[in-house]
Amino acid sequence: MSPLTGCLIVAALVFAIGLAIALTRRNAILVLIGIELMLNAANLNLIAFWRFGPHAELLTGMMFAIFSIAVAAAEAAVGLGLVIAYHRHSKSTDLDAMTRMKG
Repeated sequence: MSPLTGCLIVAALVFAIGLAIALTRRNAILVLIGIELMLNAANLNLIAFWRFGPHAELLTGMMFAIFSIAVAAAEAAVGLGLVIAYHRHSKSTDLDAMTRMKG
């Protein structure tokens, strides 16, 4: 098995775990954790394809990964802000109970 294949298998496993968490959990914080796992799996793929690609000296995969990490951090900050605001108001983080957030 080549190192690229190993990296892709690990990324696929991390993505599957994140997807399972995001789809099966009803707690908003756990869903955010699942989404972060899926984004980290995508970052693993970006780094693996950059590292084992034909032009590893260009740093394009690394730049995409850093940009993706910045976007993920902003997404997590906004998501956690919304969850904390809702929790202060209703004392719950259950996604089924968050029906009052509709416009």
